[in-house]
Amino acid sequence: MKSVLITGGTGFFGNAFTEKLLENTEVPRICIYSRDEWKQAQMRDKFNDDQRLRFFIGDVRDKDRLSRAMEDIDVVIAAAALKRIEVGNYAPDEMVKTNIIGAMNTIEAAHQAKVKKVIALSTDKAYQPISPYGQSKALAESLFLNANNIYGEHGPMFSITRYGNVAGSTGSVIPIWNNILHTSDTVPVTDPQCTRFYMTMNEAVDLVRDTIQTMGGGELYIPELPAYRLKDLAEAMGAKMNIIGLPEWEKKHECMEAGNCSLTARLMSVDELKEALKLI
Repeated sequence: MKSVLITGGTGFFGNAFTEKLLENTEVPRICIYSRDEWKQAQMRDKFNDDQRLRFFIGDVRDKDRLSRAMEDIDVVIAAAALKRIEVGNYAPDEMVKTNIIGAMNTIEAAHQAKVKKVIALSTDKAYQPISPYGQSKALAESLFLNANNIYGEHGPMFSITRYGNVAGSTGSVIPIWNNILHTSDTVPVTDPQCTRFYMTMNEAVDLVRDTIQTMGGGELYIPELPAYRLKDLAEAMGAKMNIIGLPEWEKKHECMEAGNCSLTARLMSVDELKEALKLI
C-alpha cells in the first residue's frame, strides 16, 4: 500500500485505521481530510507528530479542496458522513449535502486525481432504509458502485464495506449508555427485544485493509457478525431499563442483506457481552 487519504479521518474509524497504518512502515503518507481543526491537532499529538501524517482542513462538500488533497494519493477511504439518525430527520438537506453530494464529490475528485482505489464505508441501515440517514447511505452506495461503470478500467476502482454497529464508536449505544451511567443507574431502551449486530473496531479496520488488497472494483463487502439484544446489553452493563418505545425511523431488527439479519444471527450471551465490553 502506498499513500492513503481518509475523509472524515479524525473520527473514531479514522483514528483506529491510522493507528494500524502507522504500524505498517510501507505506507509513506497518510492524509487526514476533515473539517475539525481541533480534532486534527489532537490527532497530531496522539501520534507524536509522525512525519508520515499530513492534515488537510476541508469538507467533502468542497470538490475543489478534495481534488487538491487527493493529488498523488493511491487509496482513498471515504469515511466522512453525517450519521446521527435524528439529524437526517430534522435536517435531511444537510445529510444530502454530506452523504450524497459528498459521495459525488469524492468520486469525481478521485477520478480527477487518478486515484487507484476508493473504499466507501457504509452501514446496515442502507439495506431497505426507513430513515433519511439510511436512504442517503443507500444512494451513496449506488453512486460509488456505479462509478465503476462510468469510468471503466481507466478510472479508479470503487468498492464498499457495509458495517453493523461498531462497538464503542462515536454516537453508538455503548458510549451513550456509559455516559448516562455516570449519573444514573437507568438507560433508555427503545425495545428490550431489539437486536443489533456487534462488530469490533479491529474487525472494521481489518475489513477495510483486506478490501484494499482484494478489491477489483464494484464489490460490496458484507461481514458475518453476531448480534445482541438491547436487554442483554443493558444487563451486561449493569443498567436498569426505561422502555421508551421504538420510533418509526428505527427498525426492531437490522439486516446487512437478504438472509443476513440480526434477528437470525448468532446472539451473544450476557457473559459474552461482558467480556466484549472489557475490550472497548
